[in-house]
Amino acid sequence: MSPPLPPLASLQNKTFLQVVPEMATGGVERTTLEVASAIVEAGGRALVFSAGGRLVPDLEALGAKHLHGEANSKNPWTVFVSNAGKLAQIIEQEKVDLVHARSRAPAWSALIAARRTKTPFVTTYHGIYNAKSSLKRWYNSVMARGDRVIANSGYTRDHVLAEHKVNPDKIEVIYRGVDVAAFDPKAVTVKRREELAAQWGIALESPRPRAILPARLTAWKGHRVMLEALGHLKRDGREIDCLMVGDPQGRDTYRAELGQDIRRLGLEGHVHLVGHCHDMPAAFSLADFAVTPSTEPEAFGRTAAEAQAMGLPVIASDLGGARETVEDRVTGFLSPAGDGKALADCMGRLLALSPAERAAMGLAGAARVRERFTTRALQSATVSLYQRLIEP
Repeated sequence: MSPPLPPLASLQNKTFLQVVPEMATGGVERTTLEVASAIVEAGGRALVFSAGGRLVPDLEALGAKHLHGEANSKNPWTVFVSNAGKLAQIIEQEKVDLVHARSRAPAWSALIAARRTKTPFVTTYHGIYNAKSSLKRWYNSVMARGDRVIANSGYTRDHVLAEHKVNPDKIEVIYRGVDVAAFDPKAVTVKRREELAAQWGIALESPRPRAILPARLTAWKGHRVMLEALGHLKRDGREIDCLMVGDPQGRDTYRAELGQDIRRLGLEGHVHLVGHCHDMPAAFSLADFAVTPSTEPEAFGRTAAEAQAMGLPVIASDLGGARETVEDRVTGFLSPAGDGKALADCMGRLLALSPAERAAMGLAGAARVRERFTTRALQSATVSLYQRLIEP
């Protein structure tokens, strides 16, 4: 039985509005759910303005209220006029005490509305936004214009300071969180593992080492780097199975190209493109280790932390927030980004360890997550920040 969670600061009778493009799937949406849950638990009202999506029922089940609008639009009129006016109206009608924006286009709408109504405004800098022009840098700067700016890692904090030259006192690092009660190997039943394996058409126990790459199907997540690495290992006589778990999100061409690469490299029957998964703890329990081979910096790298919570060693790209979530040679390995041969070498080194050494690496990762990267830590820090900003 899990120990009781530490209590949250009180938000009694206060109302908080989070603004996100949509409630579909991903780290931003999941953090929105976690914070909404914390607001309700702390006695406040949780509102979310978005274009909707598959997670709206989950949000409403927490006791939060969803307000539908074109929050995913990048049309200048919608962003700077229509949505700004709608959000100002919501703030006044719902007596909102604080607005929290999590993405650039709706953040501009929220900033205008918050300033118009003199409401405290918070942003979370969830990603590392590239800026190749002064216009793009200005567009990105809205995420650094909050009364407080939450950075989801030390790497993100350093990026915000370098890119936007804001007062360091405005920035607060609050790591993304892992639900360590859910991502616990002891909590995953044999039935859940069997059902997922049957759904994916794979054996419950693989005769070969099995890796998992948990990421939506988009090029920078490094699926092709992983395939290249698996090809190198196969040519050296080492075969590894791999579960690529993630939603294509409409990128059917990219998925088809991955299928072509799998056939070209002779990896049929070894690499499984299984799509979106509703039970990631069970998915991790079917693997021996995880790989997150992103070719661009992750702002944090939540899936690496989730895998570690499940006791898996993790091989991650040596850049961005992964340097904070994965401790090289202690909880896994850091590998040069975009280098399939180097990744193959890292997998070879991991598999050369004894079972006891790999287990110790997994246990070290689980302990690190429980010490630093829990959902409760994220909730507690966010609620405390809200409380400080609305105090008279």
